[in-house]
Amino acid sequence: MPFSTQDPNVRQDWLTIGSARALAGHAPERPWRTQLLGNTVRAWRDSNGEAIAKADGRQLPLLERYGYLWVWTGDGPQHPLFALPEFDEHGRRIVDCGGIGVATSGLRVIENFLDMGHFPYVHTGTLGKLPHTEVAPYRVEIDPQTDEIWALDCHFFQPRASASAADGIDAQYRYRVMQPFTAALYKSCPNRADAQDVIGLFVQPLDDEHVIAHVLLVYFEDRLSDAEMIAFQHMIFGQDKPILESHRPRRLPLQGPLESHMRCDFASTTYRRWMRARGMTFGVHTD
Repeated sequence: MPFSTQDPNVRQDWLTIGSARALAGHAPERPWRTQLLGNTVRAWRDSNGEAIAKADGRQLPLLERYGYLWVWTGDGPQHPLFALPEFDEHGRRIVDCGGIGVATSGLRVIENFLDMGHFPYVHTGTLGKLPHTEVAPYRVEIDPQTDEIWALDCHFFQPRASASAADGIDAQYRYRVMQPFTAALYKSCPNRADAQDVIGLFVQPLDDEHVIAHVLLVYFEDRLSDAEMIAFQHMIFGQDKPILESHRPRRLPLQGPLESHMRCDFASTTYRRWMRARGMTFGVHTD
C-alpha cells in the first residue's frame, strides 16, 4: 500500500514510529506493526540488533535516536535529525511517557502544545489557575540556520508546574518547533535554578486526522519515580485530548475565517505562517 500523501513536508523529513522499546522480542518472522501516513509499518531487530523498518514494499531509512525510531518515507536526500543535546547531559533523567492516540490532525496537537492561554482553563490547579489568565508578551523567532521556530521569554504562573513542584512558581518557558510534527518545551526546573527541564513532543501521524502523540521527559529529577512522572504527563495530556478531539474541522486551517487569534497566540500564528510558507498540505483544512 502506498503512503497517503506526497507532501514533501512529511515525506522528506524524519517521522517517529514510536519508542525503540517496542521492538523488544520482535524478529523478521514476527515484526512489530504500527501505522504511518496511512500505511502499515513493520519493524524488528535483526540478528545484529539493528532496527529495520519496512513499508510501501521497501525498507525505510531508519534512525534510532532519543529512545525513538525515526523513518524517512521519501526518496530525496536525507538531512540530519534535529539536535537535542540535553538528552546526553550527565545527570538527566530520561523518561519515555509512551504514546497517546488522538483523533485530530497532528498539526493541531503541536499548536495546542504552544498555547499558554489555555492553562488556567484546561489545566486548573497544575499548569494554571484562575484568575491568573494573562499571557505576558513574548518573542517568537525563526532560526535562519535551522528554520526552527523559537518562542522566547515566555513565563506563566503555575500552581504545580511539574509532578515534583511543591509550590506555585512563575514558570519560565522556551518553546521550540523543530519539524511540523516535533516540538520541545524548555521550562523552569524545580530542583535546579540553573537548568531547565525539557519535554519533547513527537507526533506520529497515522493519517491526516489521527495521530499518536509521544512524550519524552529530559529532566533533572531525583525524587519521583518514572511511574509518578509518567502519570503526571498522562493527566495533563488527558485534559487536552477531549479538547483537541472536539475541534472541527479536525484538520488545521492555515488561513481564512474559520478561526481567529489574539496577541497571546503569537507562537501559534507563527507556526501557521511557517507551514503556509512551506506549502504544507498534509493534515491541513483547505476548503
